[in-house]
Amino acid sequence: MADITVRGAGIFGLSIAWVCACRGARIQVIDPAGPAAGSSGGLVGALAPHVPENWNPKKAFQFESLLAAAAFWQEVEATGGQSSGYVRTGRLQPVADITALPLAQRRADQSRDLWQNKAVWNVEKASASPWAPVSASGWMIRDSLSALLHPKQACAALVAALASKGVTIAADGPEKGAVIWATGVDGLCALNATHHRQVGNGIKGQAALLQHDARGQPQIFADGLHIIPHGDGTVGVGSTSEREFTDARTTDAQLDAVIERARAAVPALADAAVIDRWAGVRPRARSRAPMLGAWPGRPGHFIANGGFKIGFGMAPKVAEVMADLALEGSAQVPPGFDVAASF
Repeated sequence: MADITVRGAGIFGLSIAWVCACRGARIQVIDPAGPAAGSSGGLVGALAPHVPENWNPKKAFQFESLLAAAAFWQEVEATGGQSSGYVRTGRLQPVADITALPLAQRRADQSRDLWQNKAVWNVEKASASPWAPVSASGWMIRDSLSALLHPKQACAALVAALASKGVTIAADGPEKGAVIWATGVDGLCALNATHHRQVGNGIKGQAALLQHDARGQPQIFADGLHIIPHGDGTVGVGSTSEREFTDARTTDAQLDAVIERARAAVPALADAAVIDRWAGVRPRARSRAPMLGAWPGRPGHFIANGGFKIGFGMAPKVAEVMADLALEGSAQVPPGFDVAASF
């Protein structure tokens, strides 16, 4: 049995620990702040694909991870007995105006090949359903690849599944075996301090949770916002993307504006009460793709970081790649993801 130390108990760290544990490794997870204390403890949880065009390794990697997500979360839930909130109910997007309709149709055509008939991206007349976005063009996009989960619940489900295998989350402790650094924004800042160029930075996001029961309905992406109907009868709405901020943990008028935009986009939310507000800083690698691979100059150490906005959707595939690296010594890291390229 190999020893693996995972530093960081966000979605990347917990997912990597889970896959390594499933492969028989002895795992310890270290995070002084505890599970999901950073950006992984948010409220939204959109597992949504990039548009099906201009295909590249990042989009292909994300596509494979989204397809793998159902089996990944099913096993986590069955092992630990806690729900992640995962469900694949697709997504609705309004077509902004009639001039955008030809582009949406071209993407629908391209999706048949790029998504290998495993999911669809359709353009259709806007729905009259109460749970539908306002569409000025009268048209909307419906895809069947998008899924959702509740971030806090998903991390708690991973913690429970790991506990069933004897893995707990410690605040500190000595490192054993290979060390995987999934330390989010703090990790990026530490790398910046020791390298000649910036490896990545933190982007603040603010989100809200509304009391409205739309469980089982598709998620909505409208006016740049993710509107996510969770299975507990709440709706996550977000988020902002703030490069400059003074307080990482407080919400302000920018979130108020997000809530009003969500109400305008989906009239069913007009009177929904705001029951929670959240702010946090998400790790963004310079390339905008996750940073995966061996830490240059530190044998036995690996980095998994930078899952800006797409961390939960990428997590199943990221975990497999990092387990391959740490346990087998090799992995298929897509071009643009390799840590060495960021140094």
